[in-house]
Amino acid sequence: MQVKGLDEDKVRQISKLKGEDEKTLDYRLDCFRKFKELDLPKFGPKLDIDFDSINYYQSSDDNLTDDWGEINLKTKKELDSLGVISSENYLDGIGVQYQSEVIYHNMLEELKEKNVIFTSIENAFKNHRDLIDKYFSKLVRPEENKFTALNGAVFSGGSFIYIPKNTKLDRPLQSYFRISSKDLGQFERTLIIVDDNSSLHYVEGCTAKNYSSSNLHAAVVEIYVGKNSTCRYSTIQNWATNVYNLVTKRAIVEENGTMEWIDGNIGSFKTMKYPCSVLKGDNSHGTCVTISVAGPNQHQDSGAKMIHIGKNTTSNIVSKSIARDGGASDFRSLVDIKKSAIGAESIVKCDTLILDKESSSYAYPTNRIGNKSSTIEHEATVSKISEDKLFYLMSRGIPKERAIEMIVLGFTDRFKQELPMEYAVELNQLLKQNL
Repeated sequence: MQVKGLDEDKVRQISKLKGEDEKTLDYRLDCFRKFKELDLPKFGPKLDIDFDSINYYQSSDDNLTDDWGEINLKTKKELDSLGVISSENYLDGIGVQYQSEVIYHNMLEELKEKNVIFTSIENAFKNHRDLIDKYFSKLVRPEENKFTALNGAVFSGGSFIYIPKNTKLDRPLQSYFRISSKDLGQFERTLIIVDDNSSLHYVEGCTAKNYSSSNLHAAVVEIYVGKNSTCRYSTIQNWATNVYNLVTKRAIVEENGTMEWIDGNIGSFKTMKYPCSVLKGDNSHGTCVTISVAGPNQHQDSGAKMIHIGKNTTSNIVSKSIARDGGASDFRSLVDIKKSAIGAESIVKCDTLILDKESSSYAYPTNRIGNKSSTIEHEATVSKISEDKLFYLMSRGIPKERAIEMIVLGFTDRFKQELPMEYAVELNQLLKQNL
Protein backbone atom coordinates (compact mmCIF):
# COMPACT_ATOMS: atom_id res chain seq x y z
CA MET A 1 0.00 0.00 0.00
CA GLN A 2 1.38 3.41 -1.06
CA VAL A 3 0.12 6.93 -0.45
CA LYS A 4 1.75 9.22 -3.04
CA GLY A 5 1.26 12.97 -3.08
CA LEU A 6 -0.40 14.96 -0.31
CA ASP A 7 -3.83 16.46 0.19
CA GLU A 8 -6.46 16.27 2.90
CA ASP A 9 -7.88 12.99 1.58
CA LYS A 10 -4.39 11.41 1.64
CA VAL A 11 -3.95 12.46 5.27
CA ARG A 12 -7.31 10.87 6.09
CA GLN A 13 -6.21 7.72 4.25
CA ILE A 14 -3.02 7.40 6.33
CA SER A 15 -5.00 7.86 9.53
CA LYS A 16 -7.54 5.25 8.45
CA LEU A 17 -4.81 2.74 7.54
CA LYS A 18 -3.51 3.11 11.10
CA GLY A 19 -6.92 2.74 12.71
CA GLU A 20 -6.72 6.07 14.52
CA ASP A 21 -9.44 7.88 16.46
CA GLU A 22 -10.97 11.23 15.53
CA LYS A 23 -8.73 13.15 17.94
CA THR A 24 -5.58 11.93 16.21
CA LEU A 25 -7.07 12.55 12.75
CA ASP A 26 -7.97 16.11 13.75
CA TYR A 27 -4.39 16.66 14.87
CA ARG A 28 -3.08 15.42 11.51
CA LEU A 29 -5.47 17.63 9.54
CA ASP A 30 -4.56 20.70 11.58
CA CYS A 31 -0.86 20.00 10.92
CA PHE A 32 -1.56 19.60 7.20
CA ARG A 33 -3.23 23.03 7.06
CA LYS A 34 -0.20 24.56 8.80
CA PHE A 35 2.12 22.78 6.35
CA LYS A 36 0.36 24.43 3.41
CA GLU A 37 0.64 27.87 5.03
CA LEU A 38 4.33 27.72 5.99
CA ASP A 39 7.26 28.56 3.72
CA LEU A 40 10.51 26.66 3.34
CA PRO A 41 13.35 27.78 5.65
CA LYS A 42 15.05 30.98 4.57
CA PHE A 43 18.47 29.87 5.86
CA GLY A 44 20.75 26.90 5.27
CA PRO A 45 21.04 24.87 2.05
CA LYS A 46 18.64 25.49 -0.80
CA LEU A 47 15.81 22.95 -0.74
CA ASP A 48 14.27 21.91 -4.04
CA ILE A 49 11.65 19.36 -2.99
CA ASP A 50 8.77 18.19 -5.16
CA PHE A 51 6.25 17.36 -2.45
CA ASP A 52 3.80 15.89 -4.97
CA SER A 53 6.24 13.17 -6.06
CA ILE A 54 6.85 11.75 -2.58
CA ASN A 55 5.39 8.52 -1.24
CA TYR A 56 4.20 9.61 2.20
CA TYR A 57 3.35 6.13 3.35
CA GLN A 58 4.44 2.69 2.25
CA SER A 59 3.46 -0.38 4.18
CA SER A 60 5.76 -3.35 4.63
CA ASP A 61 4.99 -6.99 3.96
CA ASP A 62 5.85 -7.63 7.60
CA ASN A 63 3.62 -7.23 10.63
CA LEU A 64 5.05 -6.04 13.95
CA THR A 65 6.79 -8.94 15.72
CA ASP A 66 9.42 -9.76 18.36
CA ASP A 67 10.65 -12.79 16.40
CA TRP A 68 13.19 -12.38 13.57
CA GLY A 69 11.92 -15.68 12.17
CA GLU A 70 8.62 -14.02 11.28
CA ILE A 71 10.25 -11.32 9.13
CA ASN A 72 10.10 -12.10 5.41
CA LEU A 73 13.37 -13.51 4.11
CA LYS A 74 14.25 -10.66 1.72
CA THR A 75 13.85 -7.98 4.40
CA LYS A 76 15.64 -10.11 6.98
CA LYS A 77 18.64 -10.63 4.67
CA GLU A 78 18.83 -6.89 3.95
CA LEU A 79 18.81 -6.01 7.66
CA ASP A 80 21.28 -8.79 8.47
CA SER A 81 23.72 -7.49 5.84
CA LEU A 82 23.61 -4.09 7.56
CA GLY A 83 24.48 -5.62 10.95
CA VAL A 84 21.11 -4.75 12.50
CA ILE A 85 20.27 -8.24 13.73
CA SER A 86 23.67 -8.92 15.29
CA SER A 87 23.66 -5.55 17.09
CA GLU A 88 20.82 -6.76 19.33
CA ASN A 89 23.40 -8.73 21.33
CA TYR A 90 24.75 -5.45 22.74
CA LEU A 91 21.41 -3.90 23.66
CA ASP A 92 18.64 -3.97 26.25
CA GLY A 93 16.11 -3.61 23.44
CA ILE A 94 15.77 -2.81 19.73
CA GLY A 95 13.13 -1.50 17.35
CA VAL A 96 13.39 -1.59 13.56
CA GLN A 97 11.46 0.59 11.13
CA TYR A 98 11.42 -0.53 7.50
CA GLN A 99 9.83 1.95 5.09
CA SER A 100 6.90 3.54 6.98
CA GLU A 101 6.23 0.96 9.67
CA VAL A 102 7.98 -0.52 12.69
CA ILE A 103 8.31 -4.24 11.89
CA TYR A 104 10.35 -5.51 14.85
CA HIS A 105 10.40 -4.64 18.55
CA ASN A 106 11.96 -6.56 21.40
CA MET A 107 13.11 -5.79 24.94
CA LEU A 108 14.66 -7.79 27.78
CA GLU A 109 12.15 -9.29 30.20
CA GLU A 110 13.83 -7.63 33.17
CA LEU A 111 13.04 -4.22 31.71
CA LYS A 112 9.39 -5.16 31.32
CA GLU A 113 9.39 -6.13 35.00
CA LYS A 114 10.70 -2.64 35.83
CA ASN A 115 7.73 -1.17 33.87
CA VAL A 116 9.96 0.31 31.16
CA ILE A 117 7.95 1.02 28.01
CA PHE A 118 9.70 0.73 24.64
CA THR A 119 7.34 0.47 21.72
CA SER A 120 6.24 2.14 18.47
CA ILE A 121 4.54 5.51 18.58
CA GLU A 122 1.38 3.94 17.09
CA ASN A 123 1.22 1.42 19.92
CA ALA A 124 1.65 4.24 22.44
CA PHE A 125 -1.30 6.13 20.96
CA LYS A 126 -3.48 3.05 21.47
CA ASN A 127 -2.15 1.72 24.80
CA HIS A 128 -0.53 4.66 26.63
CA ARG A 129 -2.82 7.52 25.71
CA ASP A 130 -2.42 9.25 29.09
CA LEU A 131 1.29 9.76 28.45
CA ILE A 132 0.69 10.75 24.83
CA ASP A 133 -1.84 13.40 25.84
CA LYS A 134 0.55 14.79 28.45
CA TYR A 135 3.74 14.93 26.36
CA PHE A 136 3.16 14.48 22.61
CA SER A 137 3.68 17.65 20.51
CA LYS A 138 4.06 19.81 23.61
CA LEU A 139 7.79 20.45 23.16
CA VAL A 140 7.93 20.65 19.34
CA ARG A 141 4.91 22.46 17.95
CA PRO A 142 3.67 21.80 14.38
CA GLU A 143 3.77 25.49 13.44
CA GLU A 144 7.51 25.83 14.14
CA ASN A 145 8.52 25.13 10.55
CA LYS A 146 7.22 23.53 7.39
CA PHE A 147 8.74 20.14 8.24
CA THR A 148 7.46 19.89 11.82
CA ALA A 149 4.01 20.54 10.37
CA LEU A 150 4.56 17.94 7.64
CA ASN A 151 5.69 15.37 10.21
CA GLY A 152 2.58 16.02 12.29
CA ALA A 153 0.37 15.46 9.25
CA VAL A 154 1.89 12.20 8.04
CA PHE A 155 4.01 10.79 10.91
CA SER A 156 4.43 7.03 10.79
CA GLY A 157 6.61 4.80 12.91
CA GLY A 158 9.18 5.95 15.40
CA SER A 159 9.75 5.06 19.04
CA PHE A 160 8.02 5.72 22.33
CA ILE A 161 10.09 5.22 25.48
CA TYR A 162 9.12 5.72 29.11
CA ILE A 163 11.69 5.11 31.84
CA PRO A 164 9.98 5.08 35.28
CA LYS A 165 11.36 6.84 38.34
CA ASN A 166 14.49 5.39 39.95
CA THR A 167 15.32 3.18 36.96
CA LYS A 168 18.75 2.95 35.34
CA LEU A 169 19.40 0.87 32.21
CA ASP A 170 22.70 -0.99 31.92
CA ARG A 171 22.81 -1.04 28.12
CA PRO A 172 21.32 1.11 25.34
CA LEU A 173 17.98 0.84 23.63
CA GLN A 174 18.22 1.21 19.86
CA SER A 175 15.98 2.04 16.94
CA TYR A 176 17.03 1.48 13.34
CA PHE A 177 15.42 3.23 10.36
CA ARG A 178 15.74 1.98 6.78
CA ILE A 179 14.48 3.52 3.52
CA SER A 180 14.53 0.94 0.75
CA SER A 181 12.21 2.41 -1.91
CA LYS A 182 12.38 5.12 -4.53
CA ASP A 183 10.75 8.50 -3.71
CA LEU A 184 9.83 7.39 -0.20
CA GLY A 185 9.50 9.90 2.60
CA GLN A 186 10.11 8.69 6.14
CA PHE A 187 8.46 10.66 8.92
CA GLU A 188 9.08 8.88 12.18
CA ARG A 189 8.08 10.46 15.48
CA THR A 190 10.08 9.74 18.63
CA LEU A 191 8.93 10.59 22.15
CA ILE A 192 11.15 9.78 25.14
CA ILE A 193 10.33 10.39 28.82
CA VAL A 194 13.04 9.74 31.41
CA ASP A 195 11.37 10.19 34.79
CA ASP A 196 13.10 11.41 37.97
CA ASN A 197 16.31 9.76 39.20
CA SER A 198 16.63 7.59 36.08
CA SER A 199 18.91 7.18 33.07
CA LEU A 200 18.73 6.09 29.43
CA HIS A 201 21.13 5.69 26.53
CA TYR A 202 19.23 5.59 23.23
CA VAL A 203 21.00 4.80 19.94
CA GLU A 204 19.55 5.55 16.53
CA GLY A 205 20.86 4.29 13.19
CA CYS A 206 19.65 5.33 9.73
CA THR A 207 20.44 4.15 6.19
CA ALA A 208 18.86 4.25 2.74
CA LYS A 209 19.43 2.84 -0.71
CA ASN A 210 20.66 5.29 -3.35
CA TYR A 211 18.30 6.34 -6.16
CA SER A 212 18.51 9.01 -8.84
CA SER A 213 15.46 10.81 -7.46
CA SER A 214 15.27 12.32 -3.98
CA ASN A 215 14.01 10.79 -0.76
CA LEU A 216 12.86 12.88 2.19
CA HIS A 217 13.49 12.17 5.86
CA ALA A 218 11.68 14.65 8.12
CA ALA A 219 11.61 13.36 11.70
CA VAL A 220 10.66 14.95 15.01
CA VAL A 221 12.16 13.97 18.39
CA GLU A 222 10.86 15.15 21.78
CA ILE A 223 12.67 14.23 25.02
CA TYR A 224 11.73 14.95 28.63
CA VAL A 225 14.50 14.56 31.22
CA GLY A 226 13.32 14.52 34.84
CA LYS A 227 15.02 15.70 38.03
CA ASN A 228 18.44 14.10 38.66
CA SER A 229 18.08 12.10 35.44
CA THR A 230 20.31 11.57 32.40
CA CYS A 231 19.46 10.90 28.77
CA ARG A 232 22.03 10.26 26.05
CA TYR A 233 20.79 10.20 22.45
CA SER A 234 23.39 8.85 19.99
CA THR A 235 22.78 9.01 16.26
CA ILE A 236 24.90 7.76 13.40
CA GLN A 237 23.02 8.46 10.18
CA ASN A 238 24.39 7.21 6.88
CA TRP A 239 21.57 8.14 4.55
CA ALA A 240 22.23 7.77 0.84
CA THR A 241 23.32 10.87 -1.08
CA ASN A 242 19.84 11.41 -2.56
CA VAL A 243 18.16 11.96 0.84
CA TYR A 244 17.03 15.29 2.24
CA ASN A 245 17.60 14.89 5.99
CA LEU A 246 15.55 17.58 7.78
CA VAL A 247 15.09 16.83 11.46
CA THR A 248 13.88 18.71 14.55
CA LYS A 249 15.16 17.39 17.90
CA ARG A 250 14.51 18.99 21.27
CA ALA A 251 14.82 18.07 24.94
CA ILE A 252 13.70 19.82 28.11
CA VAL A 253 15.79 19.19 31.21
CA GLU A 254 14.63 19.53 34.82
CA GLU A 255 16.64 20.27 37.99
CA ASN A 256 20.06 18.53 38.12
CA GLY A 257 19.24 16.68 34.91
CA THR A 258 21.60 16.06 31.99
CA MET A 259 20.88 15.78 28.26
CA GLU A 260 23.62 14.54 25.92
CA TRP A 261 23.27 14.62 22.14
CA ILE A 262 25.89 12.60 20.20
CA ASP A 263 25.08 13.35 16.56
CA GLY A 264 26.83 11.94 13.49
CA ASN A 265 25.93 12.99 9.92
CA ILE A 266 27.83 11.02 7.29
CA GLY A 267 25.49 10.62 4.33
CA SER A 268 22.51 12.50 2.83
CA PHE A 269 22.23 15.04 0.02
CA LYS A 270 21.32 17.95 2.28
CA THR A 271 21.06 17.99 6.07
CA MET A 272 19.50 20.52 8.43
CA LYS A 273 19.70 19.35 12.04
CA TYR A 274 20.35 21.26 15.27
CA PRO A 275 19.61 19.21 18.42
CA CYS A 276 18.32 21.52 21.16
CA SER A 277 18.38 21.32 24.96
CA VAL A 278 16.12 23.58 27.02
CA LEU A 279 17.85 23.77 30.41
CA LYS A 280 14.80 24.59 32.49
CA GLY A 281 15.82 23.29 35.91
CA ASP A 282 18.49 24.76 38.17
CA ASN A 283 21.91 23.06 37.82
CA SER A 284 20.82 21.23 34.66
CA HIS A 285 23.37 20.46 31.96
CA GLY A 286 23.35 20.03 28.20
CA THR A 287 26.00 18.60 25.87
CA CYS A 288 26.02 18.22 22.10
CA VAL A 289 28.92 16.57 20.28
CA THR A 290 28.49 16.45 16.50
CA ILE A 291 30.41 15.29 13.47
CA SER A 292 29.51 16.06 9.85
CA VAL A 293 31.18 14.77 6.70
CA ALA A 294 30.30 16.39 3.37
CA GLY A 295 31.47 14.88 0.10
CA PRO A 296 30.62 15.58 -3.56
CA ASN A 297 27.24 17.37 -4.00
CA GLN A 298 26.56 17.20 -0.27
CA HIS A 299 25.64 20.09 2.02
CA GLN A 300 25.65 19.39 5.74
CA ASP A 301 24.17 22.22 7.81
CA SER A 302 24.29 21.08 11.42
CA GLY A 303 25.05 22.21 14.94
CA ALA A 304 23.17 22.64 18.21
CA LYS A 305 21.02 24.91 20.36
CA MET A 306 21.22 25.47 24.13
CA ILE A 307 18.52 27.49 25.90
CA HIS A 308 19.45 28.36 29.51
CA ILE A 309 16.54 29.14 31.84
CA GLY A 310 17.49 27.70 35.24
CA LYS A 311 20.16 29.00 37.59
CA ASN A 312 23.73 27.65 37.38
CA THR A 313 23.00 25.76 34.18
CA THR A 314 25.91 24.63 32.00
CA SER A 315 26.27 23.58 28.38
CA ASN A 316 28.93 22.37 25.94
CA ILE A 317 28.77 22.27 22.15
CA VAL A 318 31.57 20.47 20.31
CA SER A 319 31.42 20.27 16.51
CA LYS A 320 33.75 18.45 14.10
CA SER A 321 33.19 19.10 10.39
CA ILE A 322 34.95 17.59 7.38
CA ALA A 323 34.51 18.80 3.79
CA ARG A 324 36.00 17.07 0.75
CA ASP A 325 35.64 16.88 -3.05
CA GLY A 326 33.55 20.04 -3.28
CA GLY A 327 31.25 19.32 -0.32
CA ALA A 328 29.92 22.00 2.05
CA SER A 329 29.88 21.41 5.81
CA ASP A 330 28.47 24.33 7.79
CA PHE A 331 28.10 24.85 11.53
CA ARG A 332 25.10 26.69 13.00
CA SER A 333 24.55 27.20 16.74
CA LEU A 334 22.47 29.13 19.24
CA VAL A 335 23.28 29.69 22.91
CA ASP A 336 20.53 31.73 24.56
CA ILE A 337 21.07 32.51 28.25
CA LYS A 338 17.87 34.00 29.64
CA LYS A 339 17.68 36.69 32.32
CA SER A 340 16.61 34.04 34.86
CA ALA A 341 19.68 31.85 34.20
CA ILE A 342 21.88 33.40 36.87
CA GLY A 343 25.42 31.96 36.88
CA ALA A 344 25.02 30.05 33.62
CA GLU A 345 28.08 28.90 31.67
CA SER A 346 28.43 27.71 28.09
CA ILE A 347 31.38 26.60 25.95
CA VAL A 348 31.15 26.31 22.16
CA LYS A 349 33.94 24.80 20.06
CA CYS A 350 33.73 24.11 16.33
CA ASP A 351 36.60 22.65 14.32
CA THR A 352 36.58 22.18 10.56
CA LEU A 353 38.95 20.19 8.37
CA ILE A 354 38.84 21.06 4.66
CA LEU A 355 40.55 18.49 2.43
CA ASP A 356 40.73 20.42 -0.87
CA LYS A 357 40.25 23.81 -2.52
CA GLU A 358 36.82 22.95 -3.93
CA SER A 359 35.18 22.35 -0.53
CA SER A 360 33.82 24.92 1.90
CA SER A 361 32.75 25.43 5.48
CA TYR A 362 31.06 28.37 7.22
CA ALA A 363 30.15 28.95 10.87
CA TYR A 364 26.98 30.77 11.95
CA PRO A 365 27.08 31.08 15.75
CA THR A 366 24.48 33.10 17.68
CA ASN A 367 25.22 33.87 21.34
CA ARG A 368 22.89 35.79 23.66
CA ILE A 369 23.35 36.62 27.34
CA GLY A 370 20.47 38.08 29.33
CA ASN A 371 22.31 38.72 32.61
CA LYS A 372 25.73 39.89 33.84
CA SER A 373 26.64 36.81 35.90
CA SER A 374 26.83 34.32 33.02
CA THR A 375 29.56 33.49 30.49
CA ILE A 376 29.86 32.09 26.97
CA GLU A 377 33.17 30.92 25.52
CA HIS A 378 33.37 30.39 21.76
CA GLU A 379 36.28 28.92 19.81
CA ALA A 380 36.42 28.11 16.11
CA THR A 381 39.16 26.71 13.87
CA VAL A 382 39.31 25.98 10.15
CA SER A 383 42.31 24.04 8.88
CA LYS A 384 43.66 21.95 6.05
CA ILE A 385 45.65 18.73 6.21
CA SER A 386 49.01 19.67 7.72
CA GLU A 387 51.83 19.18 5.21
CA ASP A 388 54.20 18.57 8.14
CA LYS A 389 52.02 15.77 9.48
CA LEU A 390 51.68 14.25 6.01
CA PHE A 391 55.45 14.41 5.48
CA TYR A 392 56.12 12.82 8.87
CA LEU A 393 53.75 9.90 8.24
CA MET A 394 54.86 9.37 4.65
CA SER A 395 58.53 9.43 5.71
CA ARG A 396 57.65 6.40 7.87
CA GLY A 397 56.56 4.50 4.76
CA ILE A 398 52.82 5.21 5.07
CA PRO A 399 51.11 5.89 1.70
CA LYS A 400 49.58 9.36 1.29
CA GLU A 401 45.96 8.08 1.17
CA ARG A 402 46.47 6.10 4.37
CA ALA A 403 48.19 9.06 6.04
CA ILE A 404 45.23 11.35 5.24
CA GLU A 405 42.87 8.69 6.60
CA MET A 406 44.84 8.51 9.86
CA ILE A 407 44.78 12.30 10.29
CA VAL A 408 41.02 12.46 9.70
CA LEU A 409 40.31 9.59 12.10
CA GLY A 410 42.40 11.34 14.73
CA PHE A 411 40.47 14.57 14.10
CA THR A 412 37.20 12.78 14.99
CA ASP A 413 38.44 11.12 18.18
CA ARG A 414 36.43 13.43 20.46
CA PHE A 415 33.21 12.19 18.86
CA LYS A 416 34.15 8.51 18.85
CA GLN A 417 35.01 8.62 22.55
CA GLU A 418 31.33 9.24 23.28
CA LEU A 419 30.15 6.07 21.50
CA PRO A 420 30.01 2.46 22.71
CA MET A 421 32.93 0.47 21.31
CA GLU A 422 30.96 -1.39 18.63
CA TYR A 423 29.49 1.88 17.29
CA ALA A 424 32.87 3.63 17.31
CA VAL A 425 34.21 0.79 15.15
CA GLU A 426 31.24 1.19 12.78
CA LEU A 427 31.86 4.94 12.57
CA ASN A 428 35.52 4.34 11.67
CA GLN A 429 34.43 2.12 8.79
CA LEU A 430 31.91 4.73 7.57
CA LEU A 431 34.53 7.47 7.68
CA LYS A 432 37.01 5.35 5.71
CA GLN A 433 34.35 4.67 3.06
CA ASN A 434 33.60 8.39 2.75
CA LEU A 435 37.16 9.70 2.39
